[in-house]
Amino acid sequence: MSSLREGPTTVVRREDYAPPAYWIDTVELTFDLDPAKTRVLNKMHLRRNAQVPAQPLRLDGEDLNLARVLVNGAGCSFKMDDGQLVLDNLPEGEQGFDLEIFTTCMPEKNSQLMGLYVSQGTFFTQCEAEGFRRITYFLDRPDVMASYTVTLRADKARYPVLLSNGNLVEQGELDAGRHFAKWVDPHKKPSYLFALVAGNLVAREQRIVSRSGNEHLLQVYVRPGDMDKTEHAMNSLIASVVWDEARFGLPLDLERFMIVATSDFNMGAMENKGLNIFNTKYVLANSATATDTDFANIESVVGHEYFHNWSGNRVTCRDWFQLSLKEGLTVFRDQEFSMDLCAEPSARAVKRIEDVRVLRTAQFPEDAGPMAHPVRPDSYVEINNFYTVTVYEKGAEVVRMMQTLVGRDGFAKGLALYFQRHDGQAVTCDDFAQAIADANPDSELARRLPQFKRWYSQAGTPRVRAEGHFDAAQRRYTLTLTQSCVPTPGQPAKQPFVIPMALGLLDAQGREIAIDPAQARHVLAEASETLSFENIDAEPVPSLLRGFSAPVVLDFDYTDAQLLSLLAHDTDPFNRWEAGQRLTLRRALAAIQDSGPVNPAPLDAAAIEALRAVLRHDTLDAAFKELVLTLPSETYMAEQLPVVDPQRIHAVREAMRSQLAEALHDDWVWAFEAHADSGAYRPDPVSAGRRALTGMALGMLCIAARTRHDPVWPGKTYQRFKDAHNMTDRFNALSALVVSGHALAREALDRFHTLFQHEALVIDKWFALQAAAPDHGGNVLPLVRQLMAHPDFQLRNPNRARSVIFSYCNANPGAFHRADAAGYVFWRERVLEIDRFNPQVAARLARALDRWKKLAEPYRSAAREAIARVAAQTDLSNDVREVVTRALADE
Repeated sequence: MSSLREGPTTVVRREDYAPPAYWIDTVELTFDLDPAKTRVLNKMHLRRNAQVPAQPLRLDGEDLNLARVLVNGAGCSFKMDDGQLVLDNLPEGEQGFDLEIFTTCMPEKNSQLMGLYVSQGTFFTQCEAEGFRRITYFLDRPDVMASYTVTLRADKARYPVLLSNGNLVEQGELDAGRHFAKWVDPHKKPSYLFALVAGNLVAREQRIVSRSGNEHLLQVYVRPGDMDKTEHAMNSLIASVVWDEARFGLPLDLERFMIVATSDFNMGAMENKGLNIFNTKYVLANSATATDTDFANIESVVGHEYFHNWSGNRVTCRDWFQLSLKEGLTVFRDQEFSMDLCAEPSARAVKRIEDVRVLRTAQFPEDAGPMAHPVRPDSYVEINNFYTVTVYEKGAEVVRMMQTLVGRDGFAKGLALYFQRHDGQAVTCDDFAQAIADANPDSELARRLPQFKRWYSQAGTPRVRAEGHFDAAQRRYTLTLTQSCVPTPGQPAKQPFVIPMALGLLDAQGREIAIDPAQARHVLAEASETLSFENIDAEPVPSLLRGFSAPVVLDFDYTDAQLLSLLAHDTDPFNRWEAGQRLTLRRALAAIQDSGPVNPAPLDAAAIEALRAVLRHDTLDAAFKELVLTLPSETYMAEQLPVVDPQRIHAVREAMRSQLAEALHDDWVWAFEAHADSGAYRPDPVSAGRRALTGMALGMLCIAARTRHDPVWPGKTYQRFKDAHNMTDRFNALSALVVSGHALAREALDRFHTLFQHEALVIDKWFALQAAAPDHGGNVLPLVRQLMAHPDFQLRNPNRARSVIFSYCNANPGAFHRADAAGYVFWRERVLEIDRFNPQVAARLARALDRWKKLAEPYRSAAREAIARVAAQTDLSNDVREVVTRALADE
């Protein structure tokens, strides 16, 4: 992370990549840990890269105090140049030379949480992407891979646990109450995967035996008092180890694997080799403090970081432009892991729908905004700004399309070839795609590989326009598919993509029509293509983009009757859900774009009855019903409009929700009573689905109670809140009261805080629920300011800052976009305030106004002024400056 505050910013370009002038073979690090002044002795063995012209050695460093530099044990000349330590006239020869650097740093003052820092009395590190340079001078780039030996020394009473990457080879006592631990990592790694932890921690341990017969020690470290919340994380880790070896033949390659949780962390987790450091949010869970969503997220994130052990660690990125090489692939792997753990097919479908919702509500807007970039970007000012949903989620969709094009078994073969070719190397996205294609030489991917790789190089979301025509006389149905992609910053023209288009046809009774399997798996590669289906007796209903087979926007002029048929009968769960979304979205957009007051009943009788049929369906999974009955988000609605009035969108969606609550009142009562479960808590998908549906039912019944002036259901909801035996049911009841604006909400919120005031993650939920609540007469912003003055609010803790500020600015458009611009003023104040101590978090907050150009007046002008005022500051970090500068570009 850059701490530069003034002067020109440097644009890093992918085309300028050059190999390092030197290789670092071995690194011996010795830390004398002290919060105020930590001493770091760095002994390296280097050799010149013979493939690169001779040049000085330039080592990255930031916020370090340099005390000594020795070459082969003797003093040497050096200079400082733009933060780099520069050494010239170094020894030549194949044997290389030894370089010793002694520095100090101040972990307790490291508010950026990058490099070595202290959180609640414990030392942690975060080195991805460029944090290692805040620990010692180094070639801080991912293509320099070295063997590490690390010795940690510290006060034993304060820091009884000393951890680093790899295997513990020695530990013992030192003078003056100090002790040491020596760790050796048997695998070469880049500096961004280095980690150390030192503090007073306790561990849940589990020994396992892998398929190969090797024994491994698994450990989950937490602060004392949190041990009862680690069982699910450990179970998730065990499941991850088992799955990766079973599905892809990738074994755990270390004697031990450790997870450590900290409450001060900019990210979700970090895959440091053998020593994963996690945000507590993705480790700590028990039924009393964590919701079903928390349990699912922990399983997913633990899996994600473990899977990086191969896809990211054993094979890593040549440069940071290749970030999706590890992140897109590993997101795909964690999505597959979560789906494979689902026993029921319907649960697999629910997981797929949830992943697509994230893509369409977060990544599609990014593709259409000022920060649009390809999955493999061409340039950046600050690499931390490119840990994005495009790199992660869209990158995962690119990998998924590869699997679609070569088949599940073919993809496993390709992944095996990739690791066989590149184990221990730093490579590119091209190397990965080539391996998958080479393992499947007869596949569609191999035939179209150069064109397929446009997914890596072209930004933007492709649109596929589908048009159907039925010729009754010829008994022929033709389907014309046309693809396009709008210009994005720096890319005015786009070439056709390779788009897998899984499809099917339904007859008038909703039955599947048999078609050629090749047509069902059609791949759209030209600008326009036409498919013909013969021997069709009546006009069919096309089911297009089944399973969301490609990350595109599908345009097809479905009639309401066709959508109702798909919702009732489609065998593809994704398209069944999608039909319901299109039905409600169509009515929402009509009401938003209508003139005059908002229609209090935007939904027609046919749509309501269709949704009632889903809710009452005998065999559909409860989790699937909850997804279908959830209205499209305000953000997603906004993305469908050329000009956005956030207040009208909010009003229309609230009207639709109130209408559904009232029209289906008796059905919600049935749903609650039929799915309520008073048995022992289980976080499995089926049980979680039942709780999700009962929670939705309670919320709807509390909303209906507003217009009915009925105290019964709010009273029942409050009682359920008090009696709940798990956090999911308790929080669902609390949410129902808060979202409906019932008077009991305040009492419930106070009671909730009293119950959980010592549980930081639960209090994060308490803050976030209030900051994201529906706005009633502009009441949310004053409440947010009150929450920031609450004794439990800590701006410097990223989780707490996100719980209030991000919940308001990013997740509550109806309250954030105010006609008086007060929301934008609040945003500007917070971006500048946070940027002074944590630019990475500030830059993520700055992106709340990425889509300001779509706003209607007066929001548009006010948002632009707020962004311009931030951009006018002379002491911005590079992180924030890049975001706001791009937001104002091309006006």
